[in-house]
Amino acid sequence: MNSEKNLNKEQALYERALKVLPGGISRNAIFRKPHPHYVASAQGCYVEDLDGKKRIDFVNNMASLIHGHAHPAIVEAVSEQIRRGTAFALGTEAEIRHAELLTSRVPGFEKIRFVNSGTEAVMTMIRVARAYTGKYKIAKAEGAYHGSYDYAEISQYSNPSNWGSVDHPAKVPLVMNTPPGVLNDVVIFPFNDIERSLAILEEHAGEIACVIVDPVPHRVGLMRASDDFIRAIYDWTRRKGALLAFDEVICFRVDYEGAQAGFSVKPDITSLGKIIGGGFPVGAVAGKSEIMDVLNPLRSPLPFPLSGTFSANPVTMTAGRVAMELYDKETVKKLNALTAQARKQLVEAGQLAGIPLSITGDGSMFKLHFREVPPSNYREAYEDDSMKKIVATFLDFMYDQGIIMVNSNSCMLSTVMTQKEIDLLAEAALKGFRHIKPMLNV
Repeated sequence: MNSEKNLNKEQALYERALKVLPGGISRNAIFRKPHPHYVASAQGCYVEDLDGKKRIDFVNNMASLIHGHAHPAIVEAVSEQIRRGTAFALGTEAEIRHAELLTSRVPGFEKIRFVNSGTEAVMTMIRVARAYTGKYKIAKAEGAYHGSYDYAEISQYSNPSNWGSVDHPAKVPLVMNTPPGVLNDVVIFPFNDIERSLAILEEHAGEIACVIVDPVPHRVGLMRASDDFIRAIYDWTRRKGALLAFDEVICFRVDYEGAQAGFSVKPDITSLGKIIGGGFPVGAVAGKSEIMDVLNPLRSPLPFPLSGTFSANPVTMTAGRVAMELYDKETVKKLNALTAQARKQLVEAGQLAGIPLSITGDGSMFKLHFREVPPSNYREAYEDDSMKKIVATFLDFMYDQGIIMVNSNSCMLSTVMTQKEIDLLAEAALKGFRHIKPMLNV
């Protein structure tokens, strides 16, 4: 009876939501049929809905909760700050402390500017590059997600019907009626393809302000960029007076110094978000002092004036600092080892079920592909309507088994997870693999 009552409550909530929110939601990622589930509470790596159903959270608010939900140290620090105030038109020590922590953590982070989201961080990074180089075009990989910004969204969801030749990938807008001028100022190249990418970049050599690369791009397929690819792009930007810009909003979690720690060359500038906010909205741009100086209000004329009502608010800065202090070298190593174990057990489950399976990813995040050979770029990773249906069926099955995964068929782990949660993931996945096996025609 209580279960029925709560289900009716969720339906009632959704009906209320439909009256005031388009589609009843503010984030498409949470949409489910017949209605979204609503959270009653969350602790650690478990989320409980209004029906009393507990699920293991392998989404962690799209990779932003590196320590899971309601971590006691973060809750305590934030509560103390809230009692002192939440936002001011003055500076706070909290901003300086977090900046000191992050700049001391990554050698290339000489200066940092905080904003309010990953999208805003990428927007700022692009504009910093333009202000610094005097150029205006940006180049980005086909299929890469860099937030909700016209320039950054181009070719995010291109498909075989519109993506054109791999030698010259088409510029495909995401939002209807995106201004044509936006397309003119974006260059699209194929991820992990050195020869084609350099040829495309060379065609716009005098106009490109920055080449944006997510070194472990989620939407492309969550495969790591090769070191040769990154080095080739880096060398090209040195020759042509452009900046190499890394988007590490998601992948900063993969190593203590971010994903860039694993490459032989480093970016000039990096956008950040997600885990550096400790569960609160955040974004940041970090890079070389001479580049970041375009934001310096002591300069006249000022190349790039930038403000933001809630930028570097002390609640976010406090939560983010505590979260990153907790995410020390030993913790990163331990979480990555647990993730490697999860991948191993999932591969074994795939073999037991007799399905084609490969896993891509890095650090504490990975993506399942129902194919034998792991993809290396967007076009190889692309899923047609038939595969999308299979993935959706698998994810719904896992959800019903008490496992919440990212809708891209991915997992983003948190430090509060243990071998117990990995075993439960693998057990549910084995059942899920057997459930979808007939759909895979194997």
